[in-house]
Amino acid sequence: MDPREIAADLARTVRARALSQGPRRVRPRGRGGPGAAPASEEAGSFEDLRAEALACVQCGLCETRTNVVFGEGNPAAELMFVGEAPGRDEDEQGRPFVGRAGQLLTKMIEAMGFSREDVYIANVLKCRPPNNRDPAPDEVEKCRPYLIRQIEHIRPKIICALGRHALRALTGYSGGITKVRGKPMEFLEWRVLPTFHPAYLLRNPAAKRDAWEDLKTVLALLDRPVPARKKSPE
Repeated sequence: MDPREIAADLARTVRARALSQGPRRVRPRGRGGPGAAPASEEAGSFEDLRAEALACVQCGLCETRTNVVFGEGNPAAELMFVGEAPGRDEDEQGRPFVGRAGQLLTKMIEAMGFSREDVYIANVLKCRPPNNRDPAPDEVEKCRPYLIRQIEHIRPKIICALGRHALRALTGYSGGITKVRGKPMEFLEWRVLPTFHPAYLLRNPAAKRDAWEDLKTVLALLDRPVPARKKSPE
């Protein structure tokens, strides 16, 4: 299916669900400081979503997981990072990007002038696939609505898609990440900027320079200056 058709189908699904649930208050785009929380009514609805995800048994990953990894960070973040799925460390701790790849992601975030508490970090899948295999299509299909609803609550200005699996789940694009990295794409009303997954950068250190160029594009889209630094994140 054409990526635009997939995005349009997702848009219809989201809008149909919103209509079935009745009117929903939309948070103003103004931002609080680091760690700012949404109003109590919206915080409750976001916590309801978290509780629903933590109890999810919609696919077979519920039988092999240790913890559901919902996501963490600022629920009013202007920048959201989306990876593909939790790994072993994330499954054990119930937190996204805490292993070696997560340590590199933290350095990347800090190189941009943010902290992990300023942004929001999540994955397409909320449970670890056994042996860190690629997400299966049916797992993505069952778990993607949680991600869409997270995005609807957070309403980030930019979503940074980490790797091809995250990009495909968000936009429907099924090609390689190298061809489109650093080029803004659209998902519903949000702008998506694809770049390499930190795990790929650990295996291919030479690509860190390209990833840093992508992150500078993210900063430009956010109208933020590039912090002075001597080299790309190591």
